[in-house]
Amino acid sequence: MSQTNTAERPELLVVAPLMPFLMEALCREYTIHDRIHVSDPAAFGGVAPRIRGVVANGEAKVPRELIAQLPALEVISVFGVGYDGVDVAAAHERGVPVTNTPEVLNDDVADLAIGLMIAVARRIPQADRFVRANEWPNGPIALSRKVTGGRLGVVGMGRIGQAIAHRAAAFNMEIAYTARSPRPNLNYTYYPDAASLAAVVDFLIVITPGGAGTRGMIDARVLKALGPDGYLINVARGSVVDQPALIDALRNGVIAGAGLDVFVNEPNVPEELRAMLNVVLTPHIGSGTKQTREAMGQLTFDNLRAHFSGKPLLTPVDA
Repeated sequence: MSQTNTAERPELLVVAPLMPFLMEALCREYTIHDRIHVSDPAAFGGVAPRIRGVVANGEAKVPRELIAQLPALEVISVFGVGYDGVDVAAAHERGVPVTNTPEVLNDDVADLAIGLMIAVARRIPQADRFVRANEWPNGPIALSRKVTGGRLGVVGMGRIGQAIAHRAAAFNMEIAYTARSPRPNLNYTYYPDAASLAAVVDFLIVITPGGAGTRGMIDARVLKALGPDGYLINVARGSVVDQPALIDALRNGVIAGAGLDVFVNEPNVPEELRAMLNVVLTPHIGSGTKQTREAMGQLTFDNLRAHFSGKPLLTPVDA
């Protein structure tokens, strides 16, 4: 659906569902064409030459082919820290900057990662169901796994990875990590790859960026290294984990359990995962608090306003 054009208002293509408060703010200052490249290709062909900005979310696709159809494109603003669906190279070839919303969601994602780790180890969802089903009078629930003092491995030690490690330190956990290169300013033990890290930890939290470079990084070899007492937590992208290998590992006791906020084909989660009692599942809510989503929306909006007023972008993507 396209909003009626108003003279001098830059025209933007929205390529994904946005939070209502962000959409309302955009409509006040811009002429918005909401996903018409999908819903009405004929109408899109008429407005494409006038589109000056694209607004996406972290799961949206902005491929080279779409960018090529927008000759007046000046900026792509992503509501989210992840931008692996955006062809950044194609945008930069055209001199089109891409922005995202880092920092403002670090705390929420780190909180959820720790929450999933505790929930799966202490079997909190199972305990909740145990009480609701009135099974307690029949005897105590099975014992669970202690978290404090455990060994934590973090796959990806960027801003959110460091926020996770900071929280884990409060649980007196022994922290190690893997990343593209060691971080000299950190006192955690570095391992060169996910498999060697998995072999020495009890909990493996994945928070590396998505994209082709990390697709299937957590594979059968990594899961085997994590072992039958180990737990996998994924708050990164579903693509980073080999999902069929994970299902096999959970089914066959290769690992003890998993806490998953992201999946390969969201929102479609395999029935095998939904049926497993050693898995805690959440619907991609890493940044899902009112406060953080509003901050993300504001930063998305502020990047667009900065661009169209000739000011420096607040959070441009370099790569």
